[in-house]
Amino acid sequence: YAIMNTALSMKGGILIWRKGILTEQKNDWWRSAIIYQIYPRSFLDTNNDGIGDLVGISNKLHYIKSLGVDAIWISPFFKSPMKDYGYDVSDYRAIDPLFGTMQDFDTLLERAHALGLKIIIDLVLSHTSNEHPWFSDSSKKDWYVWADAKEDGSAPNNWVSLFGGQAWEWDDHHQQYYLHNFLKEQPDLNFHNKEVQEETLDICRFWLDKGVDGFRLDVVNFYFHDSLLRDNPPREASAGYATQFEHDTPYSAQQHIYDKSRPENLDFIADLRALTDRYKNRVLIGEIGDDHPYTLAQLYTRGKSHLHTTYNPHMMSGTYKELSEDLVRKPIQDFYDIKKSDESANSMNTDKGWPSWAFSNHDVVRAASRWYKPFDHDPRLSKLLIATLGCLPGTLFLYQGEELGLPEAQIPYESLHDPWAKETWPDWQGRDGCRTPMVWNGSKPYLGFSQKRPWLPIPKTHEVQHVQHQENDRNSVLNFTKKFIHWRKSKINIFNEDVEFINTNHCKVLHIKWKNNIYETNCIFNLSDKILIYNKKELGPFDFHIDGFSDEN
Repeated sequence: YAIMNTALSMKGGILIWRKGILTEQKNDWWRSAIIYQIYPRSFLDTNNDGIGDLVGISNKLHYIKSLGVDAIWISPFFKSPMKDYGYDVSDYRAIDPLFGTMQDFDTLLERAHALGLKIIIDLVLSHTSNEHPWFSDSSKKDWYVWADAKEDGSAPNNWVSLFGGQAWEWDDHHQQYYLHNFLKEQPDLNFHNKEVQEETLDICRFWLDKGVDGFRLDVVNFYFHDSLLRDNPPREASAGYATQFEHDTPYSAQQHIYDKSRPENLDFIADLRALTDRYKNRVLIGEIGDDHPYTLAQLYTRGKSHLHTTYNPHMMSGTYKELSEDLVRKPIQDFYDIKKSDESANSMNTDKGWPSWAFSNHDVVRAASRWYKPFDHDPRLSKLLIATLGCLPGTLFLYQGEELGLPEAQIPYESLHDPWAKETWPDWQGRDGCRTPMVWNGSKPYLGFSQKRPWLPIPKTHEVQHVQHQENDRNSVLNFTKKFIHWRKSKINIFNEDVEFINTNHCKVLHIKWKNNIYETNCIFNLSDKILIYNKKELGPFDFHIDGFSDEN
C-alpha cells in the first residue's frame, strides 16, 4: 500500500497516526504481511541427527499455510562452523550439510511458492566466520578490519564486544588486531572496501536469482565502522541497557557512535535497494540494534532508496518485564513521531518509513514467560498477545511456537550451547531457552521433532502444548491464532486506515482505535491478570474486546 500524507499528532493524550489515501500496490505485499520466523535447527528433524533441516520445513509448509501467515523468514542455513549457530558464515552460497543440500532449498522454495508463501532468508553480512576462506587469504586481508596495537601493545581503542570482552583480537601472523563486534570467531568485514561491497551485493544477487522473496539483514546498522577508530564516549546509566541482557556490562557503558550506525551505511543500503528493486516484489528487512532504534528505523526506511522496513529487539528485551500500556504504545509512538523540522525538510517525501513489530524471536526470552512468570505461561495471555500484535500498525512477525503459547524453557548449564549464555551464566541462560525444538506430536519420540535426542532438551512445560493436542482443542492457543489471523486478513481494509492510541489513564489497559470516515474498530486489552473496569465495562484477566471479532465465531 502506498501511503499518502502520513502525519502524527496528539489530541488530549490521544496518539493519532493518519495514513490518508491508500492505493494498493502488489509490490508492497509486506506492509500488511504476517511473517513466520523459523529457526531451522529446532523446527523438524527428518534425518534423525537431532537437528532440524530444510526438508523438515518443506514437510510442514501446509501447517504454516494453515496459520494464515504470508511469508516465512528462515534463520541462517549457510555453511558454518556453528560457533554462533549459523550467524558465523563460512560460505554464503552453500547450504550447511546439517540442514541439507541446495536441492533441498530449491524444493522448499518451489513448494512454498506453490502454496502462496514467500520465503525470506537471513543474511549475515556484517561479519563472517574466521573459517571463511576470505579471512585466511592474504590478498583479501583488507576485506577485514585490521589495526596496529597501541605503543603499550593494547587494543587500538576502547570498543567492546556485544558478547563480552574487548572487540579486538590479536593475530600473531599479521602482528595486528582484528575487529569483532561479536565472538572472536566472527571477524567484522570492512565495508569501507569497495570490493567487500561488490561481493556482498553479488551474494544478494545469487539468492535473488534463485527466487527468494527478500532478505532479513542481520544487524544491518553494524556494517560500517569509524575509519579513524575513535573511542566510544561513555554512556549515561539513565540510558538503560544496550542489549537484551539487562545487566551492567562494558557494552552498556558506552555510546556506540563509532563502532556502528555510521552515516556511510546508508549509501551502501541504497545500492542494495537499487539491486533489489530490479527484481519484482522483493523486500529488505533490516534488524537494528541501537540506543535510538526508532529514530534510526525512520532514517533507514524513509523514501524509496533504503530498506522497506526494519526489525528491532527493543520491544523484546529483558528476562522479565511488566507488561504495560506504554511498553506497547511508546515504541510505535516513537517510530511515527516525526519532528516538525524533519517533516518540513521532507515535505515532498510521502513515504515516511514503515515499521515491523514482534514480541518474540530466536534471541530473546519468549513473551509468554517474559511478560508473565519465568519459565511459565498462561494461555489467556498468549491469546491476548496474538491479538495485540495483530492490531498494531506495521509488518508483523510470529516466532515458531508463539502460535502454541510456548513458554521460555529452563535449560540446565550442562545443556547450554549459546556462547553468550556461557559468558553471562548464572545471571542469564542466554538464548537457548527460546530455541528448543518445536513440539508436534505427543505420541512420538521427542514429541515428533526427531527420533534421536535433540540438540537442546525439550522442557516438560512444552509436553502438553504440542501441535496435535492443540489442533484437537477448539479453545487452544493454536486454534485461536489461526482464527484471529484469518479474521484479520478478512478485515484488511480496517487495518489499513487511521489508527489512534486512546489515553486510558491506566497502565494495564491498552486501547487502539482504527477508523475511517465511515466506521471505527476499537481494540481494548486488559494487560493484567486482574479484573479491571474500563469505560464502565468489566474486562476479565488478560481479556480483550475487538469490534467485529469473537473467539466464538
